[in-house]
Amino acid sequence: MTAATAEITPEMVAEHGLSDEEYQRILAALGRAPNLVELGIFSVMWSEHCSYKSSRRHLKKLPTEAPWVICGPGENAGVIDIGDGDAAIFKMESHNHPSYIEPYQGAATGVGGILRDVFTMGARPIANLNALRFGRPDHPKMRHLIGGVVSGIGGYGNCVGVPTVGGEVNFDAAYDGNILVNAMTVGVAKQDKIFYSAATGLGNPIVYVGSKTGRDGIHGATMASADFDENSDEKRPTVQVGDPFTEKLLIEACLELMATDAIVAIQDMGAAGLTSSSVEMASKGGAGIKLVMDRVPQREAGMTPYEMMLSESQERMLMVLKPGREAEAEAIFRKWELDFAVIGEVTGTGRMVLEWRGDVVCDIPLGPLADDAPEYDRPHLTLDEYKAWAQVRPLEDLPESTDIAADLLKLMASPNLASRRWIWEQYDSQVGADTVQKPGGDAAVVRVHGTDKALAMTTDCTPRYVYADPYEGGKQAIAEAYRNLCAVGARPLAVTNCLNFGNPQRPEIMAQLVEALRGMGDACRALDFPIVSGNVSLYNESKATGGGSAILPTPAIGGVGLLEDWRKSATIGFKGEGEDIVLIGDPWGACGQSIWLREIYGRTDGEPPRVDLAEERRHGEFIRKVIGRGQATAVHDISDGGLIVALAEMALAGGFGAKFGGMINALDLFSEDQGCYVVTTADADQLLAEASDAGILAKVIGTVGGGNLEAAHWQIPLSDLRAAHEGFFPALMSNEL
Repeated sequence: MTAATAEITPEMVAEHGLSDEEYQRILAALGRAPNLVELGIFSVMWSEHCSYKSSRRHLKKLPTEAPWVICGPGENAGVIDIGDGDAAIFKMESHNHPSYIEPYQGAATGVGGILRDVFTMGARPIANLNALRFGRPDHPKMRHLIGGVVSGIGGYGNCVGVPTVGGEVNFDAAYDGNILVNAMTVGVAKQDKIFYSAATGLGNPIVYVGSKTGRDGIHGATMASADFDENSDEKRPTVQVGDPFTEKLLIEACLELMATDAIVAIQDMGAAGLTSSSVEMASKGGAGIKLVMDRVPQREAGMTPYEMMLSESQERMLMVLKPGREAEAEAIFRKWELDFAVIGEVTGTGRMVLEWRGDVVCDIPLGPLADDAPEYDRPHLTLDEYKAWAQVRPLEDLPESTDIAADLLKLMASPNLASRRWIWEQYDSQVGADTVQKPGGDAAVVRVHGTDKALAMTTDCTPRYVYADPYEGGKQAIAEAYRNLCAVGARPLAVTNCLNFGNPQRPEIMAQLVEALRGMGDACRALDFPIVSGNVSLYNESKATGGGSAILPTPAIGGVGLLEDWRKSATIGFKGEGEDIVLIGDPWGACGQSIWLREIYGRTDGEPPRVDLAEERRHGEFIRKVIGRGQATAVHDISDGGLIVALAEMALAGGFGAKFGGMINALDLFSEDQGCYVVTTADADQLLAEASDAGILAKVIGTVGGGNLEAAHWQIPLSDLRAAHEGFFPALMSNEL
C-alpha cells in the first residue's frame, strides 16, 4: 500500500493534530478522502504555527502602515524605508518547542531560519538579536537548557558571520517546562532590489537550492502547535539540524543571483518546509504549482513524498526563475557548492499537484490550504473577568525598606537583573566591523555599511506585567521598545513581534492574547510605530512532571529605529566627574509587579505601572533632540528595578560613582515608572530650561563622581555592586549557586 492509497483512519487524523470538524472540511474541499500525503500537507498548513487560525482575526486589528513602510505583514519579513534608496528588512520568530527538546540545535536552527526570512527578500543580514525566557535557575534541567541555547545561538551566528548584538533574558517558574527562544534578524537592501514570494508566470521553472532534504524536522510545525507532556523528549526527531557554514554559502549564492534579473519569486523553506514554501508562493501569486518529487535532492535513501514535503531540513530555498535562466542560476549555486534542481513549474490550475515515480500522489486546491484555512473566533474572557481569574492581589501595606543598600545589592545579583555578560560574550558582536553599540545598553546600534546612518534595535517585553493586566502589559512592551530606541538617539520606525502564549482553547489564555494585542495596537498608533512583521507561538504549555502549566503571556517586541549619524548615538555609562544627573519624567511610585517587591519580599501584588502614551511620545521626542544636539553625555531609561537600578547600571557601565539626594525611600527608588529617563549633562541649566519650555518635568537629582553609589544615609562601593552584578551567571553555570 502506497501513500496515495493508504486508508485514512480517525487515529491517523488525530495523530496529525486535526479535529474531526477540520477533517470534515478537508473532505468537503477535496470531494473525497485525502491520501496520506494530502493529509500531511493539510495538517501542517492548518497547524496553528502556519495558519494562525486562533489569532488571525485579532492580528488584523494591528496598525501596519506608515509613509516609511514598504512592506508590512504577509511576506517573509517587514520592509521599511531608511532613506537614500536603502531599506531595512527585519523579523522575529520563535523556536520554543524545538529548543526545549534539543536546546543546541533548536536555538541554532531558530537563528538560521530567521536569517533566511531576511535574506530571501534580498537583504544582507547585518545583525541578530534574541529574546530568551528560562525557568527557575535551580530547576534540574535549566543549566542544560541555558547552556545549550546560548551555545546554539553563538555557534550558528558566529559561524555564519552575522553579529549578535542584543536581546534579553528573563527567568520565571512559568517557563520551567516550556522555555522561549525568539530570534530576530535585521538586514539592509536597496529598495529597487527587494524580492517577494508570489509565484507568477505560467510555465516558469520552480527550482530547489541549498542543502539536500533529510528526515529531520518532520512534523516540526505540528509539534510546535501542541502542548508538551511527559513524553516530550520523544519528539527529538522533529527538531531540525543546522549547518551555519552551508547557510553562509546560501546567503552569498542567493545575493549573487539576486544581483541579476533571473528571479521571479523566492521563499525560504521554514516551518513545514517544502509544503509551506510552495503553497505560499503559489497562493500569493494566484497560480498553481506542479512538483516532481523524484527531482528533490535527498540525502537519505528511500524517502517518500510524505517525508519530503513535511521535512524541515535546514538551509533550503525555493525559487521561481524566468524561463531560460536555469543554467545561469545553476552555475552560481554549483560554484558555491550547493544543490540545485529544477523540480517543477508554475501552472494556471490553482492546485498543488505532486508527481512521484510517474504517479500523481497529491492533487489539492490551493485555496483551502492557504487563504481559506480555518479561522476561529475562540471564546475569551473580558479584561475584568480575566483579572478576576488571575487573582492578582491589590497592592496594600507596602513595605518600607530598612536597608536600601542591601536591597540594591540583592537586586543587582538576582536572576532577572544580573549582568548578561556571560551570555553575550559568547556571541561575536563585532563581525562585519559595523557594530557601534554592542550588548549591554538600551539598544544595539549598527552602521549601515558605507554610510553615516545606523540602525538601532532592541527586544522588549515584561511578561509579569502582561499576566497581571494583558492590556497594560501589551502597551508597555511597545512603549519600552520605543523608549530604548529613543535612549540611544534613534527615531523609532517599526516593530516586529513574537507572540508567545499558552493554549488558545482556554478562554483565559485567549483573553491574554486579545487584550495584549489591543494594548499593543493602541501603543503603536499613539507612538506612530507600526507593526510590519511577526510570528505567533501558541500552545506554550507543559504537563510534564516538574513543569508548570501555561507560560507567562510573552508578546516579545522587536523595535527598529534610525540614526542619521551613528556618531551621535548615546550610551548608558557615566562619562565624567562633576556632571549633573537629571531625571526626565515624574516617578509616582509604581511598585506593583516590581522586581523589588518580588525579590525582596516574595510578593506579586498590584497592578503593573500605567503607560501614558502621550507622555511617552513627548518624552521620547525630547530625549532624541537632547541627544542630537550633543547635550546628553549619557542616557538610560527607567525600567526593571526602578531609578536606583538605572543609576547603578549607568555607574557600572561608565566606571564612575554618583551621589544623589532628595529621594530616600524605596517607593522613589525602586518603583518601575514608565516614560522616565536618566540623563547626564555638563549644562543642566540649559537642559532644564528646554524641558520646561517643552512642558516636561525634569530635575537634577545628583552628581557623577567618586567610587561609590551613595545617598544621604547609605553608600555602596562600585566594586561591591560589580561583584554582585557579575556573579550570577558564572556561578549558575559552574553549578556554584
